[in-house]
Amino acid sequence: MSAFGLALTPMNQRHRRVLPGFGLSLGFTIFYLTVIVLIPLSALIIRPIELGPAGFWAAISTPRVLASLRLSFGMAALAAVIDSFFGFIIAWVLVRYRFPGKGILDALIDLPFALPTAVAGIALSTLYAPNGWIGSIFIQYGIRIAYTPWGVLVAMTFIGLPFTVRALQPVMSEQSLDVEEVAATLGATRAQTILRVVIPALFPTLLTGTAMAFARGAGEYGSVIFLAGNLPMVSEIAPLLIVTKLEQYDYAGAAAIGVVMLVAAFVMLLALNALQAWAARRR
Repeated sequence: MSAFGLALTPMNQRHRRVLPGFGLSLGFTIFYLTVIVLIPLSALIIRPIELGPAGFWAAISTPRVLASLRLSFGMAALAAVIDSFFGFIIAWVLVRYRFPGKGILDALIDLPFALPTAVAGIALSTLYAPNGWIGSIFIQYGIRIAYTPWGVLVAMTFIGLPFTVRALQPVMSEQSLDVEEVAATLGATRAQTILRVVIPALFPTLLTGTAMAFARGAGEYGSVIFLAGNLPMVSEIAPLLIVTKLEQYDYAGAAAIGVVMLVAAFVMLLALNALQAWAARRR
């Protein structure tokens, strides 16, 4: 190659892009995220400033607010754990087995996505009310589900299940059976193969589905309020308290609770993502 060609090579390389149009697409992405995500979140964070530090603390530290936050995040975390367990089983059945009605069952998984949240709440309250099909059975043993914190758990579990199933299904479909067969030839039982071979390989994906189920449950409103009973200090979730403050024209107080939920959700999702990255590095 001539010296002239060598001199032009670096200049040509500087103008080449693996993905053409990167500058335009990056600019559009930043603009879209700014308008849709960053500006609303900035408004949410800025609004409580008018309360001042003391007023902000007073708005978020009342017993009613703390009880609603504890209920929302506690039940969302518990519902995410339940969804991860049963979501793994459902995804395993849908991927590994063939049976009549499999397509219908697979479609039913997405039902919480398709149903309006209010419709889901009415359906759940009809089932789990003391005179409902399921609630009437539990009430005979002194267990009341509807209009209690347990109703919050049922609603959050219902709306979060599709996230874990849909996160696991494609990864399970692509997972090779060779490793499981090797484990079986080495004398491992089926339970040992699942616990020591299958689950570790799916653990990062399982964490992703769990995080999405938790985030959906913590911010859920429509399907929960019909089943929770909405009793202050007992079964009142934080999103309902925010709506209550908005109806009372206490916009700064509502924004203060929203900031706490935003920070708490961000911290928990960040922790789950860090755990997921750690699990992926250990694979």
